Amino acid sequence: MSTSVKLNNGLKMPLVGLGCWMAPKEEVAAAVEAAILAGYRHIDTAYNYLNEEGVGDGIKAALKTGKVKRDQLFVVTKLPGIGMQPGKVEKYLRKSLNKLGLDYVDLYLIHSPSGMLERSDTDVFPIENGKILLDHSTDLIAIWKGMENMVKLGLTKSIGVSNFSAKQVLKMVSCSQIAPAVNQVECHVYFQQRSLREACKKHNVAITAYAPLGSPGRKQLYESRGIKVELPDLLNNPVVRLVAEKHKRTPAQVLLRFLAQQDIIVIPKSTKASRIRENGDIFSFQLDKVDMAAVSSLDQGDAGRSLTMDMFPGANQHPESPF
Repeated sequence: MSTSVKLNNGLKMPLVGLGCWMAPKEEVAAAVEAAILAGYRHIDTAYNYLNEEGVGDGIKAALKTGKVKRDQLFVVTKLPGIGMQPGKVEKYLRKSLNKLGLDYVDLYLIHSPSGMLERSDTDVFPIENGKILLDHSTDLIAIWKGMENMVKLGLTKSIGVSNFSAKQVLKMVSCSQIAPAVNQVECHVYFQQRSLREACKKHNVAITAYAPLGSPGRKQLYESRGIKVELPDLLNNPVVRLVAEKHKRTPAQVLLRFLAQQDIIVIPKSTKASRIRENGDIFSFQLDKVDMAAVSSLDQGDAGRSLTMDMFPGANQHPESPF
């Protein structure tokens, strides 16, 4: 099995990357360095994660060892909601590059189709009177032109989207000189995104799955904001555990392998070196047809979606809200 996906611009994107959401700046540097030295070549972060400096420190430390070169890495970051205006795309990409200590990224994504009002460049989720401050004038086509310009300036090699619906992806494809290479969305065994994946496949747009393990670590984050949430316990699903026992693998490895075997890019998050190594070790075994059918049957369709904008009251009122 290939360990990468060929994007619609001809570049190869590693099927497994390290996700950096909810990784504190202090911890993420060590996690990124450990991941790269363990063989990862794909690192996924975002301006909104407020940890790009730490990610950059981890990349720098790994490069210093001489065991890997910059052109062997695939680094992804994202345009924040407060930068969702054509004139702000370059400003925020340059800010990200400065924080990362890089001259370019390999993939720059629009983090979400919903724009927010910019109060300051550090207030990434501006809230007033208990509600997120939305920018209802968001013009996705104009923003996409700004994204295309980032490729022309050499600040990113590829561009794409995140949290976009099939309709929104089609809109970007139809208006583009440079088509979106990737759509990064929630995708796991309970929420397999079949119709969206099919729509993206028609236009040669690759899928990156965030929360491929169900993102169990976010329970604490939600509860710290007073939100009670029931998260899918994918790791303890009986079918997943049976398949894991059959292959003498961990449930996490089965969940990741199931997606990667369908050319879905996965970005599991961890800051533990042993877990990072384990999550990356999914190319030394293969799920057979019976395994794939069994795990595939766990799909709950839209009912399986677990990440929405619940943490940000009012966000779903944006005209481009995908949720």
